[in-house]
Amino acid sequence: MTGQRDRWAELTGGQAGEEYAQRFSRLAESGHDVHGEATFCAALLKPAARVLDAGCGTGRIAIRLAALGHSCTGVDVDPSMLAVARREAPTQEWLLGDLARLDALGLDEGFDLVLAAGNVIPLLAPGTESLVVRQLAAALRTGGLLVTGMGLDAAHLPLSEPPLTLTEFDHWCTQAGLTLRQRYATWSGDRYDEGGGYAVSVHSRSAV
Repeated sequence: MTGQRDRWAELTGGQAGEEYAQRFSRLAESGHDVHGEATFCAALLKPAARVLDAGCGTGRIAIRLAALGHSCTGVDVDPSMLAVARREAPTQEWLLGDLARLDALGLDEGFDLVLAAGNVIPLLAPGTESLVVRQLAAALRTGGLLVTGMGLDAAHLPLSEPPLTLTEFDHWCTQAGLTLRQRYATWSGDRYDEGGGYAVSVHSRSAV
């Protein structure tokens, strides 16, 4: 740990839960599909899979995946986001915790899929990114999948400049025993072209 606040906290002050939830509620009411990430992940999973939503926010994705029959645990460092998740799905498991200290939460390992959507990786505390990737990889069963979605330029991030590159991210994944399987430009599965501003990546955990 670096002792620094994560970039999300710097942006929001840890008070964005209700506003974030209302934003997606308005999108849904206007006819937008707000379940793209869940649909993408569900296509990769066998029935009744175990999913860890790392940086789950208000629980939008984990709640949808649970409705599709999967067992979902959500972890987030922002209490205001978790308050919404707990209100919307009180019977699901929601844990307050730092992803850089995921092992301290006492989670059972062996998840089929670990998800880090919504720019979770770029919004981590500076200097913790590679550690978080290792923590997420360690939560997977052999052959399990790490699915991430992240902006790679200012147009796709709430930041003036990207804090990391895909090359760096892939290197951290390799160090953590992960292998890149697929990469797309959107959660709808559009082809990713080198230099694109957003990447959805699927890595798998290799045998130890």
